[in-house]
Amino acid sequence: MKVLVTGCAGFIGYHVAEALLARGDSVVGADNLNDYYDVRLKQARLDRLRDRPGFVFQRIDIADRQAVGDLVTVHADIGGIVHLAAQAGVRHSLVDPYAYIHSNVMGHLVVLEAARRLPALRHLVYASTSSVYGANTEMPFRETDRTDTPMSLYAATKRADELMSHAYGHLFGLPQTGLRFFTVYGPWGRPDMAYYSFAKAIAAGEPIALYDGGRPRRDFTYIDDIVAGVIGALDRPPAGTTPPLRVLNIGNHRGEAVRTLVTLLEEALGRRAVVREVALPATDVAETFASVDAIHDLTGFVPATGLADGIPRFVAWFRGWHGV
Repeated sequence: MKVLVTGCAGFIGYHVAEALLARGDSVVGADNLNDYYDVRLKQARLDRLRDRPGFVFQRIDIADRQAVGDLVTVHADIGGIVHLAAQAGVRHSLVDPYAYIHSNVMGHLVVLEAARRLPALRHLVYASTSSVYGANTEMPFRETDRTDTPMSLYAATKRADELMSHAYGHLFGLPQTGLRFFTVYGPWGRPDMAYYSFAKAIAAGEPIALYDGGRPRRDFTYIDDIVAGVIGALDRPPAGTTPPLRVLNIGNHRGEAVRTLVTLLEEALGRRAVVREVALPATDVAETFASVDAIHDLTGFVPATGLADGIPRFVAWFRGWHGV
């Protein structure tokens, strides 16, 4: 099958594209290589994909209607889409809100319009986020929970994506699965994420800002588990439902304190963290914890990597990449 992976030079997109290629699919990768974080890291991921047979790349902005339209015209035999391109980051939405509307809302609309015109398309899988659960406090988060109390613009744009997808499923019968990712980490990860920025600071002997004494809890999910869930969902388009839609959590099904993350980083790096305690920002929630019953029932998904195993694997890659 030919699969379009948007955001292929991003963290999750790179790993998904690599796994699809490894199993024999062809991949059309799309990415704009923006400078939200170090472009050299994105380019290094992309270079690894370019070395693989079956991969082609188009540098485009996913919100560019003409560019995306041209891409799907050339590759009209696309059978699957994994749409991961987005403006990421909860707190950055306070800095540049327009980027989130451009990439996450307009970009999602452009992909939906392109997808409904692909004659061979079997399934569109797109990235949502645990942030849509907003101010919910009942754990674990379930797909049936309310999602009308977003605590950041980022969360609001991702919920908007889910609603637009529902409309396109209803109007055009477009088969779609939205995946609500829970705090993804691992090798080739995003430098703006806490685990990565903490590792850099600890290695350099610089202080880290620890919110609320490290008491907030996150459902840290290792990248290999995420990839298994994404591909498992892609291979199983919605069937027997009208409209052909679903939204699934994908997480580790375990909330762990951020302080535990710091301790594991200290052990793996062999250095103590210099901690500066600060208040929890208004954009952040106290805890995330995914119910994964639905994705397990659909795909057999079972997260296999706990934080105590995943962090040393990340640090091993981190040392090599940064020469630590």
